[in-house]
Amino acid sequence: MESQYKSGSNIGGLESGEKEVAIANKRKMRGWDFVLRFLALGLSLAAAVVLGVNKEKTTVPVSLVPTMPPVNVPVTAKWHYLSAFVFFVVANAIACAHAAISLVLSLASVSGKKGISMVIIFFDLVMVALLFSGVGAALAIGLMGYKGNSHVGWKKVCNAFDKFCDQAAAAISLSTVAALLFFLLVVLAALNLHKKH
Repeated sequence: MESQYKSGSNIGGLESGEKEVAIANKRKMRGWDFVLRFLALGLSLAAAVVLGVNKEKTTVPVSLVPTMPPVNVPVTAKWHYLSAFVFFVVANAIACAHAAISLVLSLASVSGKKGISMVIIFFDLVMVALLFSGVGAALAIGLMGYKGNSHVGWKKVCNAFDKFCDQAAAAISLSTVAALLFFLLVVLAALNLHKKH
């Protein structure tokens, strides 16, 4: 009851009511910021782990001489055999670490220091670029494995390593969503800065 009279009373005037609304909006933005950062942290961590543990063993028939029957050769596919996948895992690990650090900094800076906020926004933008470049690299090599390339004589391998390719596709999807969440954080921060001016 007392708070209702406070915001509507003439003692504080309209200015106190406006301050209360501004503080409420700031808390609301922090809530969205917290949720988006936490989701980005979880998704980038999941993408790094899903691809980081990706490994499959299989036997592939190889014909040495056309007149002889093919020889079964055991082959292993691991994520670190391809530099694009290594870059993808490292990019997601960096994004995960940034999300964790920025989450702690966002929660610690209750007063809303502008300098820390600007640094976090800058690194959010860097994470957008880093994650999208990692996704692009992994997607390019993934499509090469899925379809092959007849021009250079690379055969598709996803027909032999289906579990490996499915797991790589899942990791790429998770990382794409994490990159979009970081992009959304940058957009919301830009809109918040625009509202202040």
